[in-house]
Amino acid sequence: MKGFEALNAFWETFRSIFPLTAFLVFIQLVVIRKPIENVKEFVIGFILSVLGLHFFLQGVSMSLFPIGDSVGSNLVVLERKWLIIIIGFVIGCFGTLVEPALKALALEVEEISIGAIPNKILIHAVAIGFGSGMAIGLLRILNGIPYLKVAIPLLLLVILLSFFAPEQYVSIAMDSASATTGPVNIPLNMALAIGLAKVIKGADPLLSGFGIVGLTSLGAIISVLTLGILTRI
Repeated sequence: MKGFEALNAFWETFRSIFPLTAFLVFIQLVVIRKPIENVKEFVIGFILSVLGLHFFLQGVSMSLFPIGDSVGSNLVVLERKWLIIIIGFVIGCFGTLVEPALKALALEVEEISIGAIPNKILIHAVAIGFGSGMAIGLLRILNGIPYLKVAIPLLLLVILLSFFAPEQYVSIAMDSASATTGPVNIPLNMALAIGLAKVIKGADPLLSGFGIVGLTSLGAIISVLTLGILTRI
C-alpha cells in the first residue's frame, strides 16, 4: 500500500511538470522551428527536475509543515509577546536567506546593474523586510487586529516610498517580493502562523492564520524601496 501511495505521489509530480515541458518543446520545435541543442542533457534535466520536486515536496510535508505548526502552536507558552514577535522575525529572515528564487533574482540584478547592486546586500535587505512583515503578521494574530487595518497602511507606505525611490528599485522591489514567496518560506511561515492562530483564544485560524504571506511580501517591498532611497541619499 505504501509503495502504491509513493508511486501515485511521484505520478502527480510528473503530471504537474510534464504539460509545461511539453508546451515549451512544442514552441521550440514547431513554432520557432529550432532544434533542442542537447537532447540528452535536456532529458536528464527533466528527469532530475521531476525527482527533485517530488523529493522536495515530500520533505516539506514531513518536516517544515509539522515543525512549523508545532512551533506556532507552542509559542503561546512564552508569556512575553515581544519574544514571540522576535522569534517570528528571525524565522522570516533565515527562511528568506535560503530562498533559491531570491538568490537567482539577486544574481541577475547584480549582473544587469554591473555590480552596482550587490546580490548579498539585496538579499539581506529583502530578508529584513520579510522578517519584519512576519513580525507584524504575528503581532496582528496575537492582538486580534483586523487584516485591513494592517495591510492598508503598509500599502500606502509602499505607494509613498515609490515616489522617492529610484525607478529601478521600484521594479526590483516588486520582483523581490514575489521571489520570497518560494518553496521554503511559504510552508514554514504559513504553518507557523496557522499553528499560532489555532491556539489563540477567540482567534479563527481561517481569518487570522492566513494573510501572513501578503504582509511579508509588503515588508520585502518596503525594505527594498528603503534601500533604494538610502542609495540615492
